Amino acid sequence: MAKLWHRCLGHMSEKSMEVLRKQDLLSGLKSSKLEFCEHCVFDKHKRSAFSIGIHRSTEVLEYSHSDVWGKSPTPSHSGNEYYVSFIDDYSRYVWVYFLHHKSEVFATFVKWKAQVETQTGKKVRCLQSDNGEEYSSGEFEIYCEQESITRHLITFYTPE
Repeated sequence: MAKLWHRCLGHMSEKSMEVLRKQDLLSGLKSSKLEFCEHCVFDKHKRSAFSIGIHRSTEVLEYSHSDVWGKSPTPSHSGNEYYVSFIDDYSRYVWVYFLHHKSEVFATFVKWKAQVETQTGKKVRCLQSDNGEEYSSGEFEIYCEQESITRHLITFYTPE
């Protein structure tokens, strides 16, 4: 019964439940003694802080970030359900391309790379992305290797 009340009250502490029990506000509860609660432990667990980044971009396109968002629950008027973003670390300039499928990421990257290199006269030197299948395809890897683009792959769901 204590476990049920603990859950119903949003994982209230044993001490607070005892106060309510003594005021006879928790019907049917004879003891507020709780067993181990895995959810409480996970809730109190905190991520280790990320250290401050050690790289500092000194010019445009030296370091770029990319990520894919989607699948959208509601497609756009033109039927797009995904988008890919490219962010230049130095200027913080953002490019966003809308996609019908995740499989379009590689072609969009090639298009973006050609566009920004033509506009700036600089080369894309490093690309940071998550380790998603759209970035880790053999085609993408080979292209980056041929173009001398260093890859930094990060863990999923860690935008830090």
